[in-house]
Amino acid sequence: MKRFVGIVGVAVLGLAALVGCGGSDEPAADGPAGAKLATAEVSNLGKIVVDGNGRTLYVFDKDTAAPSKSNCDGDCAAKWPPLIASSGTPQVDGVDASLVGTVTRTDGSKQVTLAGWPLYQFAADGKAGKADGQAVGGAWWVVGADGKKITTEPAPGSGY
Repeated sequence: MKRFVGIVGVAVLGLAALVGCGGSDEPAADGPAGAKLATAEVSNLGKIVVDGNGRTLYVFDKDTAAPSKSNCDGDCAAKWPPLIASSGTPQVDGVDASLVGTVTRTDGSKQVTLAGWPLYQFAADGKAGKADGQAVGGAWWVVGADGKKITTEPAPGSGY
């Protein structure tokens, strides 16, 4: 029953995004079983953290890690959807589970954190294998499995 409710919830979120035509202020949920963090190699960026669908995850310089706080809401969150812990403890593969946590956002949802830093996707990445959000505005960075931001400038056409 829980799985059915989760699947229906994901379908409703997907439909809401389609109906919204051009963006949504709703945070991104990473599937019905909750968030998953894994790692992937990106050409000159090294080993970075990705979500359960292989999409690159980012940290934002305007957030804080101690204490954890997200400062990306509204239009910002539409461009940089937060990774939401939809249920249970986030799963990890290649990431130290002791570094993974959550922070409560202003809307009450739980955003996944790594070493205290709230995690986001970049909507313009669109799919796995993209890291086009790297260094955007000098404030958005891919994150390594150790929870530290990687500030290397991306190579043209980089992907994994």
